[in-house]
Amino acid sequence: MYLRWMVRKDKSGVDFGIWKKIKPSQLICPLDVHVARVAERLGLINNDKANFANAIQLTERLREFNPEDPAKYDFALFGLGIEDRL
Repeated sequence: MYLRWMVRKDKSGVDFGIWKKIKPSQLICPLDVHVARVAERLGLINNDKANFANAIQLTERLREFNPEDPAKYDFALFGLGIEDRL
């Protein structure tokens, strides 16, 4: 998550984008129990375990939507998981 804040740049000020040597395309999507649950229900990963293998699998699937910044979807997935809307 820290890498995401330092590497990505957004207009709302959540992501600072001050580290320029790492590209957003190199980030791995942060995966916690909420994100894992939603990602599994959406068919983005094979099970709802919050582990490194699933973080890689999720990131690869999200790269299909946005190859330049696959981690940009983590907050949306997290929000759905917290609200248990899916």
